Amino acid sequence: MDLKLRQKVALITGPAKGMGRAITLAFAQEGCDLVLAGRDVAAIDTVATEAAALGVGTLVVACDLTDAAQTEALAQAALARYGRIDILVNVAGGSGPIGKTGWETTAEEFNDIVELNMTGCFNTMHAVLPAMIAQGGGKVVNVGGTFGMRGRAGRVAYSASKWGLRGITKSFALEAGAHNINVNCVAPGMVDGPRFREKVCANMADKLGITLEEAMRRHAEDYALKRVSLDEDVAHACLFLASEVSRQITGVDLPVDGGWAAL
Repeated sequence: MDLKLRQKVALITGPAKGMGRAITLAFAQEGCDLVLAGRDVAAIDTVATEAAALGVGTLVVACDLTDAAQTEALAQAALARYGRIDILVNVAGGSGPIGKTGWETTAEEFNDIVELNMTGCFNTMHAVLPAMIAQGGGKVVNVGGTFGMRGRAGRVAYSASKWGLRGITKSFALEAGAHNINVNCVAPGMVDGPRFREKVCANMADKLGITLEEAMRRHAEDYALKRVSLDEDVAHACLFLASEVSRQITGVDLPVDGGWAAL
């Protein structure tokens, strides 16, 4: 199926590593010109080079997404380069403390992750939506998480931030729908990679006195499909929600978790 994304302009935050890299390259493979934003420009340059090799335009912009002035400048840089922004994919985010109860989590830890995962996405939408409205439409895909749909012990800061992102997503969807703008949320479950293996599984292994491999197996057993998601699974969901194939879908939470949050 042709998703008709060729020569669309996609602004992607947090594009350098893990699912962010997979999402970036997936949009490049579909022929999107890219604006790639985040703090670690050196890491972004690497994936930008990979994307450019696929024949698409790339613009790398250093941006602290929690700074509203910097996100406004990001949007202006994208418009100056391409003249439009068709797609915004908010991937940038953090995991916060793992394995801490709410009373063990410090106020600073809580505030830091809420600011990154919620304020960062608000800032980019605030900066980009006026251009989308002016051009007659657009697509916004926020990458949330299933712990923002069911909650999770030991992840209070992260869970709170992803619940909040769902509310931001739904409110923007209601407000922007009249302007032909779809705003949706992809909610990954556990996604295989260094963070999952070295932080999440390592935490479980330490607590239960089991091997890392056993911890990974136990996580997989939680899901109906008995497997942990891959970065590419999240990327494909983002492509779907950024395309006209999903033109009548807005304000939804799409779990990409092998069957956990919704079952």
